Amino acid sequence: MSHSTWRTKNPLVSFRHAVEGLAHAFRTQRNMRFHILTFLFVFLVGLILRLPRVEMLALVFCAALVMITEMFNTAIEATVDMITQTYHPAAKFIKDVAAGAVLISAITAVLVGGVVFWGAVHLDTLSIRLIQPPTVPVFLGAFVLLLLIVFLGKIAGRKGSLFQGGVISGHSAIAFYLAGVIVFLVPQPAVGLLAIGLAALVAQSRVETKIHTLREVVAGAVIALTLAALVLQVPQWLGFHLPTTLLPVSKPSPQPPQK
Repeated sequence: MSHSTWRTKNPLVSFRHAVEGLAHAFRTQRNMRFHILTFLFVFLVGLILRLPRVEMLALVFCAALVMITEMFNTAIEATVDMITQTYHPAAKFIKDVAAGAVLISAITAVLVGGVVFWGAVHLDTLSIRLIQPPTVPVFLGAFVLLLLIVFLGKIAGRKGSLFQGGVISGHSAIAFYLAGVIVFLVPQPAVGLLAIGLAALVAQSRVETKIHTLREVVAGAVIALTLAALVLQVPQWLGFHLPTTLLPVSKPSPQPPQK
């Protein structure tokens, strides 16, 4: 029994091929870039607004549905173009149906996003939710968002592999994100300075080993610290500055009648 030369049983090689397909779709398809960047923005806003986990999962699912249908549409169009180079009604019908699937998924994502964010912008409940300390899902969500940004930077910059190199230093980004979490949540300044110093050592090691340039490690540090500030500091600032009527207001206690 013969096997195709490109088919492999190695899961790591199959994973690499899948990543290459995603990277190719991001580089060559303008709609795919729009969908991915929109998802990153919506996910970041969801973290800032402290959306509940169920609603965040709904946003992620809808965004994934849009990107999956867009990639199927791209694959179908490439297959049709490979089969025929001339106009044919059947080829047009196939492409139109694939594009219609993307349209349906996009409309669904917009409707779900509208319902989720419409329910999240009520000032009373929003203020109470924002002033609460960040939870573990918020940390993990921001960390995943950081990894996605680094990965997309590697794809857009066409430099390095998934785990090494690239126009954004992943090691520097992760180190400074953890340092930013410590700086923004630990009240002792000495602890924050120590965390920043350790992150700087990680960045320096990437430069000394010539895996990244100074510009690339600085880019990772800036993106990580900015993301940490947006997710950890901005929500509480908004929570204390938004007008609300449900936050407890101290009332003067009644004075006893004077005799």
